[in-house]
Amino acid sequence: MRKLTVLFTLCYLTTFNPVSAQVQNSKTKNSSKEEYKKFRVGGYGEMVADFKDYGLNRFTPSGSYKENRSTISIPRFVIAFDYKFNSKWILGAEVEFEHGGTGVAKEIEYSDENGEYETEIEKGGEVALEQFHITRLIHPAFNIRAGHIIVPVGLTNAHHEPINFFGTSRPEGETTILPSTWHENGISIFGKFNNGIDYELQIVAGLNPNGFRRQDWISEGKQGSFESTNFTSPAYVARLNYSGIKGLRIGASAYYNKTGKNSNKPEFMNGIDAPVTIFTADAQYKSKNFIARVNIIRGNIKETTALNAANKRLSSSSGYSRTPVAKKAVSYAGEAGYNIGSFFGKKAPHIYPFVRYEYYNPQEKTEKEMVADKRLQVDMWTVGANYFALPNLVLKANYAMRSIGKGKYNSENEFSIGLAYIGWFTKK
Repeated sequence: MRKLTVLFTLCYLTTFNPVSAQVQNSKTKNSSKEEYKKFRVGGYGEMVADFKDYGLNRFTPSGSYKENRSTISIPRFVIAFDYKFNSKWILGAEVEFEHGGTGVAKEIEYSDENGEYETEIEKGGEVALEQFHITRLIHPAFNIRAGHIIVPVGLTNAHHEPINFFGTSRPEGETTILPSTWHENGISIFGKFNNGIDYELQIVAGLNPNGFRRQDWISEGKQGSFESTNFTSPAYVARLNYSGIKGLRIGASAYYNKTGKNSNKPEFMNGIDAPVTIFTADAQYKSKNFIARVNIIRGNIKETTALNAANKRLSSSSGYSRTPVAKKAVSYAGEAGYNIGSFFGKKAPHIYPFVRYEYYNPQEKTEKEMVADKRLQVDMWTVGANYFALPNLVLKANYAMRSIGKGKYNSENEFSIGLAYIGWFTKK
């Protein structure tokens, strides 16, 4: 408890650093307003400390064993840059540093390797080009973007900045079964109509089925291990949003990709398409003091029996887990918070106590020959509060409780605190 008090105090004090005043009036990167004439530089970042009562290995007969342990990390630090060649041609870019950068790191893998040591060239994180694209503005209802772009499947990928969700971490169910943040090379057509409807259609690089795994479905299927990306079988993405009612945004997205031909070893996937289909629906409501969000994801992979047999034949040095993937995965989530500062006057700080519920299962349905592992079925409640020291600088604290396999396995609990910001630092 003493360690918690010290760490909480340090995070609280940092919110009053004068440097943070630079972001007080900045907007998010997704703003459509004319905020700059030539260029702008900004970004976002997060710091998180977790205090847990469970061990690393959930894959024991009783689930995670009880162990008090703590972790602290910088999940991401992102530098964003926009440049206008003129009023119609715009360059956008984001570089993301995850968990401190790159290097050589070791980890212990339980879900795939039964506690074996595994060496990775990443120092616990990575440096990734999250976005790099050229946009041609033509008409509010029709514009074109090409390059490395965000895949807007689900709620969090489309709105992944840290002030767009309550907890210290992104919603766990969505980030378990889908890549996060999902970004791919490709082309996009997008636009907005006067009736509050906006859309985006994409053709982007597809998934590599060699990376599909039992514990997180397709999330590790994103390409990037090699210098070039397979584009033999591209993915098709669509997203539609409606925001014609004040404070309300309703969205849906769809994804389709025949993944088999994107394998690093296409001869292993001869005759296997392994198509992935994903449908999502989400909504967000914001009033002056109340915020609520819901999100539903349902995904399906066909030919998983043949796919799992092919992946099992991969070399142990391939870097892939070679564990069987389920045919269906789901995630349901909802969160709501209210600004209790509104009870104390207009000048009172904005403090949002919140509650979030999630259910997710990367093995919601399997083929007959595969037995679903109930240790991957999670019901999760999170309660906490967000304190906005500035509109775009937030201190977060929450307590999460996981029920595993409908209570058949040991529960997992953790307390977390975090600090996050987003803003444009300079613009001209």
